[in-house]
Amino acid sequence: MAAPGYGKQSAPDQRPRAAADFTHLPAREAYLASLIDHLPDGAAMDAKTLAVLQPHYGQMACRTALNKLSAAGHLRRVRERVGDKQCRWVFRTHFSRTPRSDAWWARFLATGEASTPAAPDPPRERTLNRTSPASAAYAALAGLGLADPRLALSAADCAALEPLAAEWLARGTSPALFTAALTAGLPPDGVHSPAAFTRRRLLDKMPPERPLPQPQPTRVIECTDCRTPCRPPALLGGLCRACRGTPAAPPPRRHLSPTAVRAHAARARQAMATSP
Repeated sequence: MAAPGYGKQSAPDQRPRAAADFTHLPAREAYLASLIDHLPDGAAMDAKTLAVLQPHYGQMACRTALNKLSAAGHLRRVRERVGDKQCRWVFRTHFSRTPRSDAWWARFLATGEASTPAAPDPPRERTLNRTSPASAAYAALAGLGLADPRLALSAADCAALEPLAAEWLARGTSPALFTAALTAGLPPDGVHSPAAFTRRRLLDKMPPERPLPQPQPTRVIECTDCRTPCRPPALLGGLCRACRGTPAAPPPRRHLSPTAVRAHAARARQAMATSP
């Protein structure tokens, strides 16, 4: 299980991976969503861990991005009870590269069913506009030249090698480990064909696949931002009322009818007349 918690759990019935998976998100959210999408189930994906896994965004930026990914329908955080003889709770984040509505998430987390006619996909009312970003695999390949100029790749090279790099990330390799593995021990006399050399290393050093843990059934949904346990109707976009900045509804005002007002006045006058 992931430590410090909130290990990733992939939601069911997602569309196959495609270049346009996160084109509806801003650049930061799309980059981190692609990174999370390629993490194995059970991997930690809290803000602190995400800040360590990539060089571009710190903890505060990652926390804000997670909130926006929740609002866009890509993730929900839950507490799950495990074990029959003892009450032990673990923390997980269910992630879907396919954006889902609040109704879809509420039904899935309550019943395990992956669809409902009342839950449109994706939730267009919270879709964030953006231009098409580079995938995490493409970005990792493009960053090799920054780590070592001998592996500087062209845009065409990155596009051609992107499927192999994506497989590395899908097997749990972080961008930092990817760069270290590809740039370690380069020939001292230079690399004559960076693209061919990188392809060979991607194939020869491909990490092994990792087994996926079994999901647990008992869940309590939490606010993505403040982590307060809430009932599904109180979480819009995965955020509670306080984190959305929505003021609480004022208590209803009680209005008396004219007859009731006259009756109260008559009783008050009678009490004043009979008082010593």
